[in-house]
Amino acid sequence: MGFGHFIKNTDVVGQGLFVILVVMSLLSWALIITKGVGLVLRQRRSRTFLNFFWNATSLEAVQHEITTHGVSEPFAHLTSHAMHAQAHHARYGAAKLEEAGSAQDFLTRTIKKVLDEETMRLESGLAVLATIGATAPFVGLFGTVWGVYHALLAIGATGAGTLDKVAGPVGEALVMTGVGLAVAIPAVMGYNWLTRSNRVWGARLDAFAFELFTFLSTGQTLKTNANVHPLKVTNTTGN
Repeated sequence: MGFGHFIKNTDVVGQGLFVILVVMSLLSWALIITKGVGLVLRQRRSRTFLNFFWNATSLEAVQHEITTHGVSEPFAHLTSHAMHAQAHHARYGAAKLEEAGSAQDFLTRTIKKVLDEETMRLESGLAVLATIGATAPFVGLFGTVWGVYHALLAIGATGAGTLDKVAGPVGEALVMTGVGLAVAIPAVMGYNWLTRSNRVWGARLDAFAFELFTFLSTGQTLKTNANVHPLKVTNTTGN
């Protein structure tokens, strides 16, 4: 008797539920590892760029850095698009409907668009983790109910209703609930960790976007507000 014996002797429904749980587990771990590694790399690159940005002597130096090394994280991505939008509007004006309004209006829309893109990129895949965390226990429970049902049918057919004949098959079926929980718990923990990290860095990106908009719209030099650093903003979320 054992879980292997249960899987071998159950019908296609029970085996299918077990396969679904295995696929859920593999998918959730793949997302957690991929998103986690991406988060760590993004944080490291963001700190490097912000350190350069707040110590740069001019926005032209920042533009040169972005042109030379490219964009690999959200803060540089936002800066690149905002500076390009400002230069484009200054050169061509409101040539198209999407460029209508003043230079500040166009810059505001560009920054908002980039912030939305970065938010969507950060949240991609999290819905899958949330779905797995919410449904895996019920899939396991369904497997348990299905296994108990067939175990009781087999016991009733043989007429052996003693405890030693009932406990084994029912105990095997209960393992499916444990498998469902084993799949759901890492998915829920990974989802909460990634969601909170994304929320913290999203708030820092919003703060940086405000500072960047101020520099570009007012023409202030970076030295004017060099004492303001988004990574040093007091975190009200507890991080």
